[in-house]
Amino acid sequence: MSGRPSRTWLVTGASRGLGRAITEVALEAGDSVVATARRPQTLDDLAARYGDRVLPLALDVTDRAAVLATVAEAAERAGRIDILLNNAGYGLAGAVEEVDERQVRDQFDVNFFGALWVTQAVLPVMRRQGGGHILQMSSIAGVTTYPNLGLYCAGKWALEAMSETLAQEVAGFGVRVTIVEPGEFRTEWSAGSLVRATPMPEYDDVLAKRRHGLSGAYAHLQPGDPRKAGEALLKLLDADEPPLRVLLGNGAADLAPRVLRDRLAGWQEWDALARTTDFDATDPQP
Repeated sequence: MSGRPSRTWLVTGASRGLGRAITEVALEAGDSVVATARRPQTLDDLAARYGDRVLPLALDVTDRAAVLATVAEAAERAGRIDILLNNAGYGLAGAVEEVDERQVRDQFDVNFFGALWVTQAVLPVMRRQGGGHILQMSSIAGVTTYPNLGLYCAGKWALEAMSETLAQEVAGFGVRVTIVEPGEFRTEWSAGSLVRATPMPEYDDVLAKRRHGLSGAYAHLQPGDPRKAGEALLKLLDADEPPLRVLLGNGAADLAPRVLRDRLAGWQEWDALARTTDFDATDPQP
């Protein structure tokens, strides 16, 4: 345990995966956690181990009214919220043509709107306190895209756009925002946590490799260690100038710069065309 004062976290999706591991690391470091999950009984062992430093609460992030009520209860009972980890997530695999409306709306309700509702609920608390730190759990899929994950990527890109804007809006209140972009971590994400669209035979050849990769065959074999992700976030939170974005994992750290270099090269290749679309200074004004 470090010599710094104990902080209070609010974690969504704390029952398993990265959310569970980060919650445990925070508690081991001496912090307190308002740990939320759809089924809070899955957090009973943490409450038994850490006592009143864990406050398990039921939360469905897609229910905005419930989010507002739960965050208000959390702030009242815990006294403050120093760190929000928006971790609750919904995995969706399927080609753009394969996914149905319900699946897409469910995915955005959790990965984008859920994070938005919790962020909106926590901000008044952090503004009153004069500070706080919001960790938005994005993904390397928020930086690039993958076949068979188009709508999942779309949700993460929306989260990143909202969060980057948010960082500019709340800096003056002492509230910091960091977008967390993990690569592959050893969780259930590609197994029981993933919703899959009904495959269309027209995509059998195109998506065969990607479908197999997301079939669950590689669940719990990913290279990323969830506990080390938690330890990395503790170091980030202690930094004098924490970043707007942070990549986690060797795969993500290798891929993201390459993706952005390719994007920059494309813009540069078509730079001359881009510059043909403004009014000329000599053009008559409408």
